[in-house]
Amino acid sequence: MAFVRPYLRRSIEALAAGRHQFFGPRLGMKNAWRALPDFRSSCVYLDIETDGGSRGESVTMVGMYDGSEFKCLVQGHDLEQFRDAISHYSMIVTFFGAGFDLPMLERRFPGLRLDAIHVDLCPTLRRLGLRGGLKKIEKTLGLARSEETDGLGGMDAVRLWRRYQRGDDRALETLIAYNREDVVNLQPLAEFAYKELWAEARIGVTAVSSAG
Repeated sequence: MAFVRPYLRRSIEALAAGRHQFFGPRLGMKNAWRALPDFRSSCVYLDIETDGGSRGESVTMVGMYDGSEFKCLVQGHDLEQFRDAISHYSMIVTFFGAGFDLPMLERRFPGLRLDAIHVDLCPTLRRLGLRGGLKKIEKTLGLARSEETDGLGGMDAVRLWRRYQRGDDRALETLIAYNREDVVNLQPLAEFAYKELWAEARIGVTAVSSAG
């Protein structure tokens, strides 16, 4: 108890000051979801597209959604603004971002320091029995896509980018629409994950208390 009280005091102080850096490493990937309500006002839902390669230069666009506004940074236009754009957020929500999006961005922007709390919905939703890719999970939970983008996947995104490079501006519009739905749909998925995991956690606490 002598150790717990000072730690709780530091946590309360960090939360009041909005110091997300305190919580990221302490919550880890497994428990990052717990911070969603407290950092919702400074949260960004993020997804990248690439040209199919694994080099940093392969990043073609970064979609960012803050719960009300969508922004898409595109290679050759405004992608270089990403460092500044991401610095305004305390929490990043992705789907498989730990394995793909964030490492790619770190390769694309050498020296980039991503210290925000990271909620990766891929392993988080897996804890609730939801497995597979983002599109599969969306359909399982009843999230529909527009006619323009329904059925499109990662390889389609690569093909659309290549068409755009050959001068097809409509292909870029479709790709941006596809990316927008990727990030906007992360918000209801995150809310679902929080609600279900919080319910499980409360049940677990109640069971322990009853046993005691």
